[in-house]
Order: sequence, then C-alpha cells, then structure tokens
Amino acid sequence: MASNKPNKLAFLSMPAPASYVAGLGRGASGFTTRSDIGPAREGPSAEVIAEAQAKRGEEAEIDPEQFQDPDNEYGLFAGTTYEQDDEEADKIYEQVDEAMDARRRARREAQEQLELAKHRAERPKIQQQFADLKRGLSSVTDEEWESIPEVGNLTRKKRRREERSFVVPDSVLVGDRGKNEYESSLDTRQQENGGFETPADSGALTNFVEIGQARDKILSLKLDQISGTATSSGSATSVDPKGYLTSLNSVVIKSDAEIGDIKRARMLFESLIKSNPKHSPGWIAAACLEEHAGRMVAARKLIKAGCEQCPKSEDVWLEAARLHNNEDAKVILANAVQHVGQSVKIWMAAAELEHDVKAKKRVLRKALEHIPNSVRLWKETVNLESSATDARILLARAVEVIPLSVELWLALARLETPERAKAVLNKARKAVPTSHEIWIAAGRLLEQQASVEGKSEEERNKELEVVEKTIEAGVRELRRHQVLLTREQWLKEAERCESDGSPRTCEAIVKATVSMEVEEEDRLDTWVGDVESAESRGKVGTARAVLAYALKVYPDRKSLWRRAAELEKTHGTRESLDAILSKAVHYCPQAEVLWLMAAKEKWLASDVPAAREVLERAFVANPESEQIWLAAVKLEAENGELGVARELLVRARTVADTERIWMKSAVFERQQGQLPTALETLATALKKFPRFPKLYMIQGQIQQSQKNYPAARASFSAGFKACPKEITLWILASRLEEEDGKSIKARALLEKARLVNPASDVLWAEAVGVEERSGGAAQAKAMLARGLQECPTSGLLWSMSIWAEARPTRKARSVDALKKSADNPVIICTVARLFWAERKIEKARQWFGRAVATNQDLGDSWGWWLKFERQHGTEEHREEVRNKCVVAEPHHSPMWQSIAKDVRNTGKSVREILELVADALQ
Repeated sequence: MASNKPNKLAFLSMPAPASYVAGLGRGASGFTTRSDIGPAREGPSAEVIAEAQAKRGEEAEIDPEQFQDPDNEYGLFAGTTYEQDDEEADKIYEQVDEAMDARRRARREAQEQLELAKHRAERPKIQQQFADLKRGLSSVTDEEWESIPEVGNLTRKKRRREERSFVVPDSVLVGDRGKNEYESSLDTRQQENGGFETPADSGALTNFVEIGQARDKILSLKLDQISGTATSSGSATSVDPKGYLTSLNSVVIKSDAEIGDIKRARMLFESLIKSNPKHSPGWIAAACLEEHAGRMVAARKLIKAGCEQCPKSEDVWLEAARLHNNEDAKVILANAVQHVGQSVKIWMAAAELEHDVKAKKRVLRKALEHIPNSVRLWKETVNLESSATDARILLARAVEVIPLSVELWLALARLETPERAKAVLNKARKAVPTSHEIWIAAGRLLEQQASVEGKSEEERNKELEVVEKTIEAGVRELRRHQVLLTREQWLKEAERCESDGSPRTCEAIVKATVSMEVEEEDRLDTWVGDVESAESRGKVGTARAVLAYALKVYPDRKSLWRRAAELEKTHGTRESLDAILSKAVHYCPQAEVLWLMAAKEKWLASDVPAAREVLERAFVANPESEQIWLAAVKLEAENGELGVARELLVRARTVADTERIWMKSAVFERQQGQLPTALETLATALKKFPRFPKLYMIQGQIQQSQKNYPAARASFSAGFKACPKEITLWILASRLEEEDGKSIKARALLEKARLVNPASDVLWAEAVGVEERSGGAAQAKAMLARGLQECPTSGLLWSMSIWAEARPTRKARSVDALKKSADNPVIICTVARLFWAERKIEKARQWFGRAVATNQDLGDSWGWWLKFERQHGTEEHREEVRNKCVVAEPHHSPMWQSIAKDVRNTGKSVREILELVADALQ
C-alpha cells in the first residue's frame, strides 16, 4: 500500500533554480568545483551574483577603486568631467595642506626628537650601554686577549650530543642476554630463620652496622676539629668566630664554566705530557693549572714528574722550587744543580732562598766555581760584600776571569783610588778596545780630579782640557777599531754624562761628535734642532754645548746668538746671560736686537750706568739706528732724566730722521703735558711723512682730549684719506662722532670703512658696538649676523655672538665657534669664561692656559685669567699668572692697548698694567 506522506528529500532530485549560488547565504561569493562541472567551465558572472543578492535583499558590494575613475562616479558630482581648472584647484589645495603641515613641522620634529631622546635615555640600546667597554677594548694587549678563558655553556640547557655508533663485542651481547631472565627455582642456601643470604661479588657479607659506626666516627672527628676540642695530632685548635665569615670571602668559588675550562685544559695537558714527556713547558703548564685549581698536591706531583722527565730544563726545576716551601725548594735546587750545574738562574734562585748573608755568599761562591764566567754571579757576589776592600779583591779576580766585561772593569775603577783607577781604565781599554764606555769613564774621572778643591783656576782649566783631548782620542781609537756610533748615540751619552754630574765630559763629547754625519749645508738647521730637542728633554748642558760649538763655526749668525741668549735667560744665571750678550755684540756689532737685549738686562739688574755704556757702544756701531736711539730715550725717561731724553730726541731727529722717532717725540711731549709742543711736532712730522697713520691718530686724540671736535674730525678725515687701509683711524673717527652725539654719522663712517676694507671683523665688531651703545639690541644682532656672514672665521665676532645668546644656548654656540674659527685664542678665552660662569674651576683654568699658550701677545686673555684667579684661585695661582705675563710681555688686545697707552699709565710695568686690565674687564 503506497504511503501518502510527502517525501522530504524530494528536492534533492530537483534541478537548482536559475539564480541559485551555493553558499551565498553564508557569505560565500559562489564557487564551483572541477569534479562537478569539469575544467573548462567558469564560475557565475558578476551579474548573476548581483541578481541573486538583490532577490535576497542584500546590498551589492561597491568596488572602492571605481572612485578613481571620474566616469564611474555617482552621487552629487556624478557624470561631471575632470577639467584643467579642477586639476589646478586640487594642486592649490595640496599646496595649502603642505604649507599648513610645514608650519608645525619644526615643532613636531623637535617634539619627536625630544621624545626619542627621552626614550633612549630611559631605555638605551645595547650598543650604547656597552660603548665605553668597546672603547676600552682598544687598550687590551695581546697577552690579556690570549688569557681570556673560553666561554662555557651558560644557557643551562643540555646540548644534544652527536649520536655515534660503535661495534658491540660479542661478550657484551652474551652478558646482556640473561640480564632480564627470571629464575623459577629457590636458592638452596636457606637459613634457619627462613631467610636467604645475598652473596656479594667477593663472597663476603655486607655489614651495615660497621658502615654506620664508621660514618658516625668520621662525623664526630669533623665536629671535634671545628669545635677545637681535639685534632688528629692531639693538639687543640681554635676557630675565630669573628674572622670565620671574613675568611670565607677569600674562598674562590669557581663557576661551572671555569670548572669545565679546567677539565678541558687538564685533558689537553695530560695528552700533551703523555705524547711528549720530554717537553718541559707542558709539565710547567699542567702544574700551573693544578695550582690555579687549588690542587697543590697534584701540582707538586706533576712538577716532580716533570723534573724526572726533563732533568736538563732549568725552568722545570725553578717551577718546582716555586711550588714548594723554602726547605723543600732548597732540596729541589740542590738536585737541580746535579743536572744543570751551568744554569745561572738555578744558582741565583738557590741564593735567594737563603736568608743569611753568609749562606748567600757561600752559595754564590760555590756557583762561581761551576760558572766562573758569569758576570751576573760576580756582580751579585760583589754586592753582598760590605767592605770596599773585599769587593775590590773580588772585582780584581772577576776582570781576570772575564776580561771582556766592561761593566766589571768600570765597577773596579769606581772602587779604586783616582791614581789606581787610571791604571785600571788603561788595562780595560787594552782588554776591550771597542768600548766607548771606558773612554767616557776616563773622561769623567779626569773631570772629577779637576774639580777637587784647592786647585787654582789655571790648573783646573788645564786638566779640563785633558778631558776634551781624552774624548777626542777615544773617538779616533773607536773609529780605528771600526766602532761607528751615530751622532744620536753620542748625544745620548752626553746627556747621560750631564745627568750624572759631568758637564765638562758632556761638552767634550758634543764637541768631538756633533759634526759627524752632517752635510755642510745642513749643519745650522741640524744643530738648532739638536738644541731644541735637548732643551725639551731638560738637558740644558747638552743644548748649551751644541750652541757653543755652533757659535764657533758660525760666529756671525745673529739668530744663533739670540737663541743662546734666550737659553741662558730661561735656564742660566744673569752672569752667564751677560757673558753671552757681551760675546754676541762683539761678533755681531750690527745686530741692533743684541745691543738692546744687553742694555735691557743691565737695566733690569738696576745697573743704569752699565746700560748707558752699552747703548753708547751701540751708538758707535750703529749711529743711525732708530731702535737704539729710542731705547736710549726710554732709558733716560723712565729713570727721571727728562731733559736728557728730550735732547736725545732732538739729536735723533737730526741724525736718524725717521717717522717713528718723530712720533715718539710727539708722544713724549704729550706724556709730559706739553700738548702745544706735541701738536707742533706732529704738524712738522706730517709734512715730512704724510702717509704715516699714527701721526694722524695722535693729533686727533690730542685735539679730542681738548674738546676741539672740529679739529679732531679734520685730523681723522685727513688721516683716512691719506691712509684708507688703516682701520684704527676709521674707528677713532667713528668714536669721535659718538662722543659728539652723532651716532648716525658714526654708522656712516663705519659703513664707508667697510666698503674700503672688506672682510674686516674689527670694523664689524665696532659697528655692533655702536648699535649696542645706541640702544638698538635688535639692530646690533642683525649687524652681528651680517658680520658673521662676511667673516665666518672671525674669533672676535664669534665671541660677541656667544655672549649675545641666551645662557642655555651659549655652550652650543661655542662649539660652533670652535669649529669655525680653528682654535682662535679669543674663542678659547670665551669658552674659559663660560666654564667660569658654570663654576667649573679646573676646566676654566685649563682653558685660560690654552688661550694664553695659543697667543701670548693678547693682553686681555691674561687680564681675564688674573680676574678669574682673584675670585677662585690662591695667591700662588695669581702670582704664577703675573710672572708668566711679565715674561710674555703682551702688547695687543683692545682693553690692554687702551690702558697701556693711556697718558696716566706712562712708565708703569707689565705687572701694573695687568692689574689695571683685570680691574677694567667686565
């Protein structure tokens, strides 16, 4: 009977609707498989998918790329064309966006850099954390690098070992065959109590009671030792309860890596000494390894075996002695002597083990019986002798046994009397004719005899001449025996003699050898280089000797005499300097600078008549010398002889009619307050020398001091018309206009000066000063920026730029200044002042020293340094600055010149001017 119920699965046999897409309701976009439709059929088209989605009420997906094509747009501007004006509008909007972004770009990038720096400070890179350690690796030597241990396994992970297979012998296979078998029968050795006895390997039964008793006994012994109740020898011991923990700090706890390294090294050394037992370094290294591991017994055992295997190696015996205590070491070295009796090291080590002097002597004399030709053994034996007589006897025997040892001959000569020392040195010279030390020792001996008190000057000079002859003969003999020392080696020997207190021998060596290996045209430069090199090492006697020889060869060289005078002024006495200058003016009478130096030294020594005498002789040799005339005028003026100074100036204008003498005449009258006379002198001088700018300067300054501004203005105007390249004239004219209240005219003059003198940092600095004094800070800053553009390497402008910055940015500005100005002294002084302001005292002092070392002629640097030392230094620091400034004698810098040339400071010394400059600087 057929069922009337509908079949629920009938739809499976029905065809699919036309718009059906499998899986579309679950989000799929439709797919087909090759097994269903074959390889050539494509999936449903986009139109079919869209239609199916529309029937299900789903919105069709919009392709985002369709908006890139204007033809596919829809909405408000759908269907419009993209014309040229649209493109221009888009470009304008892009430019506006870029401008808005660039407005805040600097602030945004600065903020990003700040956040990045903060992040780096909080969490620095590994590379930054180890930067100092990486730099420190540059100083690691090869020995330290080789001594770095191997890195062990620090990961705490077991490394996988490579699986290796070996052929298993048959005996192992047979033995393992019955390991897992079970016996089903009972043992016949059943005891009365019903138990079984367990047989041991040796057939004996294990007694666990005795094992427990032995364990308890060992523990009790250890406890007794710690508590101090008893020891194995029966003597009591004590443990310091306070120092016990401290002593534990000295226990070296080795890491797993170190233990692994020691085990690997031990295996290597074992292999080494087994494969090559006659190799002594292997035994030594193995013993040192055990010593490092703390196993002294094993180390001694190894080194003992090494001594047996390598009995002819002195190093093994010495190492064995080192590893044992004193008494055992003596026995070991006694055995060593039986095998290596010719080893000096063995005998010396045996002598060092003895603490008694007599025992040491006994060992050393025994050593000399075995090794009579060892210089070291003889020296050690002689050093142990407390009596000079015994030492002399030993040395006499030593030179008989070792006649070629120069060291022993010289030691014997030092112990002998002067007469016998000569004989000893003569014997030494015959025994060792190739030794220069013997000839030098002979010269020193002769010099020592000549310096004995009680001899006349004539006798002393004769004996010192013998020193020179001895050294000359020595050089000839050495050359005859083909011993050719270089001149550098001879100069080193001369310096050594000077250090040992033999200056005449030093001079003799220099005189005999300084001209060796030098071409005639290179002599002067080579000798001057030798002088500078010796002086830099502090060997003044050698430098003086080289200069003396050079002056004998070139007596008419003014530069050599001046160099010798500077050397004596720095390192010699006033008498030696006077002697050098007297010889200098004798050989070079036309050298004005030498006459002036001689007169100045006499004047500094407060010997004014002697200074006058020197200048009178200078007048005779140089009647028309401008410098000598002016020096004579200065000498008379500063010693109160104003009338004589005025007469000298009148005579000088007649005899040596120069522009500088006329200028000094006007300055002299101005200093004496005779302003009309000074103006008359200037008017006459300007007719003769209209191109000399200093005459216009002095004339304008005198008229400015009299408040005669039109006349001063006319003088300065005539001056920069006649000398347009003289910058100081332009600056004086500008300051005159400022003083007269005409800042606009001052700016115009400086502008004109900059056109005539381009790239002049002084003019730019003055222009900046004019703006600052006029109250225009913004104009001053702009002017400074323009000046730096035209003079990018000017230290003066960079210094002004640094001080114009705010305090936080001055340091960065100073770094730029140092890079641009190439270590300009003004910049260095400015950096020192910055450190001063930051209270970095030592750094500031160091930079002030650098500033004055770079250019000692800048007086303002000295003034700033003294001002700094007044605030932070001691009296010793201040006095050091004053003394160095007096030696340097600076003449330039704005503040220094303004104070030094002030009429009120006429006749003041460098020290007084320095104090005034330090007071005036702000």
